[in-house]
Amino acid sequence: MNKLGGSLPWAKVFITFSLFTLTFSLPTMGAKMQDILLEMKNICKEFPSVKALAGVSLKVRRGTVHALMGENGAGKSTLMKCLFGIYSADSGQIFLEGKEVSFKNPAQALECGVAMVHQELNQALKRNVMDNIWLGRYPTALGIYTLERKMYDDTKRIFEELDIKVDPRTVMSTMSVSDRQMVEIAKAVSYNSKIIVLDEPTSSLNEREVEHLFRIINKLRDNGCGIIYISHKMEEILRISDDVTIMRDGQHIATEPAKDLTIDRIIKLMVGRELTERFPPKTNQVGDVALRVEGLTARYANVKDVSFDVRRGEVVGVAGLGGAGRTELLESIFGLLTRTGGSITLNGKPALNRNPREAIANGFALLTEERRATGIFGILDITENTVISSLPRYRLAGLFLNDRKMHKDTDWSIKAMRIKTPSKYTKIRTLSGGNQQKVILGRWLLTEPEVLLLDEPTRGIDVGAKYEIYQLILELAGKGKSVIMVSSEMPELLGICDRILVMSGGRLAGEVELDGKDSQGVQEEIMSLAAKYV
Repeated sequence: MNKLGGSLPWAKVFITFSLFTLTFSLPTMGAKMQDILLEMKNICKEFPSVKALAGVSLKVRRGTVHALMGENGAGKSTLMKCLFGIYSADSGQIFLEGKEVSFKNPAQALECGVAMVHQELNQALKRNVMDNIWLGRYPTALGIYTLERKMYDDTKRIFEELDIKVDPRTVMSTMSVSDRQMVEIAKAVSYNSKIIVLDEPTSSLNEREVEHLFRIINKLRDNGCGIIYISHKMEEILRISDDVTIMRDGQHIATEPAKDLTIDRIIKLMVGRELTERFPPKTNQVGDVALRVEGLTARYANVKDVSFDVRRGEVVGVAGLGGAGRTELLESIFGLLTRTGGSITLNGKPALNRNPREAIANGFALLTEERRATGIFGILDITENTVISSLPRYRLAGLFLNDRKMHKDTDWSIKAMRIKTPSKYTKIRTLSGGNQQKVILGRWLLTEPEVLLLDEPTRGIDVGAKYEIYQLILELAGKGKSVIMVSSEMPELLGICDRILVMSGGRLAGEVELDGKDSQGVQEEIMSLAAKYV
């Protein structure tokens, strides 16, 4: 008899059963661990006078779309820049597939399979598409000769996989913002990325282009890629996302399955309060015709024989598909594009608007679509960005500028636009995209324009700030100003405009009155007109 008093067979059975159970449970445990593709733990980041991130954590599961939401300045982009190696976190840990990583720069992140498509595109516009995709990693022979044919074939293959219909030899500057954004997504895919961060990817896309983007995202998700999707468009978030993380003031507020969320719930978590209405009530009174555009035609842009009127106190929307000529229409009115025909009349007087300086003097203001490229002066501070279009009003004896008056007007703009900034001396490039937009809008309001031309005015702006922008637009209309607004968001056009002009193929396909009409019927009418000259 052994020391176990004859119980050895039972001990063997127990041990065997335990090993059997452990053997079958290990893969399950491993699968659960492997399910987390990316984990960011207690990330902190502080800038002078601003605590951007206060112990934020994020988990992204393999093969899912994880939405990241919050008001402008909530810390979303800062968190992603810490991941991508643009910023170095003050503290915290990052794990990719269970291994701790700390990227010193974006090149390291890309090599390890982490890619980021920024909201503000930063591309070599004078180079062609395939140069932009393979920049810094050109395929070469003997390290000397660039293999142009291989670049072309590899680019074409990626485009075919993603159903992107762009010639790889097209020069970037000749392409629309939406096509350039698709190229940037293709570039991220070319790195065989495990994690792709999309920062406001649909901000410049129309409905058809959004559907195409969603097909690409679904394909990447099916291939096991983790997508971090930053957006303020809540309908899109609820449609495309699996999980949603909401941030506020640099802190993690909640992470919940998208299927359990509603728009009202998201808004409450984002802003910390109830926001019962997404659009303010229309109180503006439409008066007589203020602006008349007749036969407007641009030399090098897609604008052909466009005629319309805008009344005092009226908000007129401009809808259309990508490449329809919406942006070009505003730029032609403002004197940015050379015109070959047509006339512009404001309050019964001709407004030649041969260049932007003349347009500003005539009472026009243009908020451009691409904030980074044509809106802000990144190396200048908020004060300089705010007053730069109104410098003549600050002159002293024709030689000096009145600093006190400039700072006073900047303080007014910061307060009126609710700009989140440490001070008016902060460089504008350090602000979030939405706060940059508010600075630009404040700049144009100081010029006291009669006609405000807005190209995607709420692009990249959160729901709370959007409401404030809408209020401001309607207040300006209430003071008798005329507003023309291009937007790719149909609910936005329907929510604050009095009527909508529809562009198609560079022509004005028609206009839609909104007063008392059914929303669904209006959208169908707009889409029908948008396809008229395609």
